[in-house]
Amino acid sequence: MSQKRQPEEGGDGGASDEKKRPRVPALHGVVIEALKMDALQKLLAALEPLVRRVVKEEVELALAKHLSCIKRQCGKQVYPSASGSLQLQFMSKLSLPIFTGSKIEGEDCNVVNIALVDGLTGQVVMSGPESSLKVEIVVLEGDFEGDEEDNWTYEDFRNNIVREREGKRSLLTGDVYLELTEGIGVLGELSFTDNSSWTRSRKFRLGASIVDGCYNGTRIKEAKTEPFMVKDHRGELYKKHYPPALMDEVWRLEKIGKDGAFHKRLSIENINTVKDFLTLLYTDATRLRNILGSGMSAKMWEVTVDHARTCTLGSQIHLYYANGQGKNGVVFNVVGQVLGIQSEKQYISVNNLSDEQKTHFSSSKLPLSIGMMY
Repeated sequence: MSQKRQPEEGGDGGASDEKKRPRVPALHGVVIEALKMDALQKLLAALEPLVRRVVKEEVELALAKHLSCIKRQCGKQVYPSASGSLQLQFMSKLSLPIFTGSKIEGEDCNVVNIALVDGLTGQVVMSGPESSLKVEIVVLEGDFEGDEEDNWTYEDFRNNIVREREGKRSLLTGDVYLELTEGIGVLGELSFTDNSSWTRSRKFRLGASIVDGCYNGTRIKEAKTEPFMVKDHRGELYKKHYPPALMDEVWRLEKIGKDGAFHKRLSIENINTVKDFLTLLYTDATRLRNILGSGMSAKMWEVTVDHARTCTLGSQIHLYYANGQGKNGVVFNVVGQVLGIQSEKQYISVNNLSDEQKTHFSSSKLPLSIGMMY
């Protein structure tokens, strides 16, 4: 019998041992992995400054937007800082002329407001301790200007304050102090006791300042008005009106003095009010000019007429029918100024009339006592 072939010694055992041994990566794979890691580290090192810069810019942008939002919500208010940008300002113009003993008012009889503002933004400081400061009102020389940029020191301001004449009362009487509320104060009862004719410029200014010109070490610039004259109260009796009212006495018009020659001539012709003056001006200007006479120059005539025409006439108008049939008529205002015509129930403005029609109506003597409301 043939003998069975015995397996080679160690054959199966070698294969088993090989399976049990851990596989070792190939050398070139290890090198590639190492190179990749080195390249990644170099890339991260190169990108780090760029990433930091981008993150910094984004953070700064977000912070700026946040601060801008807060600033808008606060009304762009600026609080005291070392910049010294805070200043007082008169927010209203004064009503002129000003007479001794009369209350100082703003234009159109409004109040005079004083505000604390940021000189850089122009915004009123509406909150914070600065918004309720105490302010003093003083009288300044009319020629106090400051430098080319309208700047001055606190000492300059104080040196230009005008004091009362010897033996006289305080130049300003009334509420010379006021307190700001949310950054704004209102001038109270305040009047002059003396005129400005004796000062070097013959004019005054009003000034506003806080004590020592500073708050918590921060400079707050003073305020000043435009220069103006102060007249004795006796002149108020003869003050012209701007604009004049229809029922004002005729001497309230420019160049017509109370009880003067022109006033007397007009009174003789029963022209006593501004309305009388305007009515004759629009219905018979030549007669009015002759009444005033050659003593009133052409330039004076123009000044008087221009002043009279600023009068507020109101909305009342009249319609006069020449033939009594109610078809064709003339439309005019309360002082006889022709505004247009009504032709076959159609209104035609005077601006749309022909030259011939304008001449005809301008020379017409309208029977103003005969008319009707339109």
